[in-house]
Amino acid sequence: MSERVITPKNRGFLFLDSHPAGCRRLVEEMWRAVPAPAAAGGDGPVALVIGSSAGYGLAATIAGLARVGIRGIGVCFEKAPARRTGTAGWYRTAATARLARQHGRDMVFLNGDAFSDTMKEQVAGLLAERFGGRLDYLVYSVAAPRRTDPDTGEVYASVLKPVGAPHTTKTLVFDEHGAPEVKDVTTAPAEGDDTEQTVAVMGGADWERWITFLADRSLLADGFTTAALSYIGSPLTAAIYRQGTIGAAKAHLEATARRLDERLGKTVGGRAVTSVNAAAVTQSSTAIPGIALYVGLLRGVLGDAMTAPVGQLVQLWDQLTGARPLDTDDEHRVRLDTWELDPAVQQAVAERWNSATSDTVTGLADLDWFGDEVRRLYGFSVPGVDYAAAVETDVPWPAPTA
Repeated sequence: MSERVITPKNRGFLFLDSHPAGCRRLVEEMWRAVPAPAAAGGDGPVALVIGSSAGYGLAATIAGLARVGIRGIGVCFEKAPARRTGTAGWYRTAATARLARQHGRDMVFLNGDAFSDTMKEQVAGLLAERFGGRLDYLVYSVAAPRRTDPDTGEVYASVLKPVGAPHTTKTLVFDEHGAPEVKDVTTAPAEGDDTEQTVAVMGGADWERWITFLADRSLLADGFTTAALSYIGSPLTAAIYRQGTIGAAKAHLEATARRLDERLGKTVGGRAVTSVNAAAVTQSSTAIPGIALYVGLLRGVLGDAMTAPVGQLVQLWDQLTGARPLDTDDEHRVRLDTWELDPAVQQAVAERWNSATSDTVTGLADLDWFGDEVRRLYGFSVPGVDYAAAVETDVPWPAPTA
């Protein structure tokens, strides 16, 4: 037993510990937010979610379980409890697995390097032995700092940089007393092979490798459908995001989707799309200069009209499963971000962005909401949790049930 009281300790937006009870309750909140299943009875489709423990990948897992009744495999990479608590994703996965069991969903969670062929072999073995040897859906949601190429052993590293010239943008930080500050931050441009390295990590290469690996073992069901989760974002953040090194990776992901769609249509009558999700506070997004300020201002404009990640992924699952028509744009992308990129919304956010200073930002952005959302990523600021009480931190990884 390793019970202790856990208090939030952070360096900027990075927290050193996570709260198991808060993570569990957060997952329960997300599950309750999912509408009743579109269809009931029988075994659900077999799905593989790569990146299942955080952000939109977690939302895809919970929405798939609660809305569609999926069974299958979630893959993620989390740290176990040791001197510090486990990562938040470790506790979220344990909570998701518990809810899946309670609702009769056969969902196995694997912890390891999704880029490796070792993980692909493990998944293929489980699909063959436990899930009838046929995969219906694959959702790909991976954000990582580096990737090792399984063929060459070369390690690629992703970077967040503009392309062509330095870029200066406003960004939101909090001082040691928690007071908000709006500062200018300048990011040096990509140099050398920065863009190519980022594309190798965050583009479509590993997604395509997963499809090829499973197809070569005859594990793709007729009508197999796959979606990779992506983001475009606002013109306010375009220079560092969509027009930067990460944007090059997203463009590669979308090109991969078009190629996979043609291939799957010919081989299994299947399809591949990218899903462009809307802005949210995630562990990945808070690392991008300007995004914290932008999301806080967006919330200031829209309030509760923002659609949470789990709500967006319900929409995606409904389209993937045929409960609603699959609605794609000219680039073969499912667009779940139209509410964010509505011209009137973007104009209102831009006006607030231009007016935002350390003195004015509190009245322009919903900073209370933003701060709570950051803390909730680590299991803090979750209603109904007694943070003064000791909590068990040594939570085991969910073992697959027989």
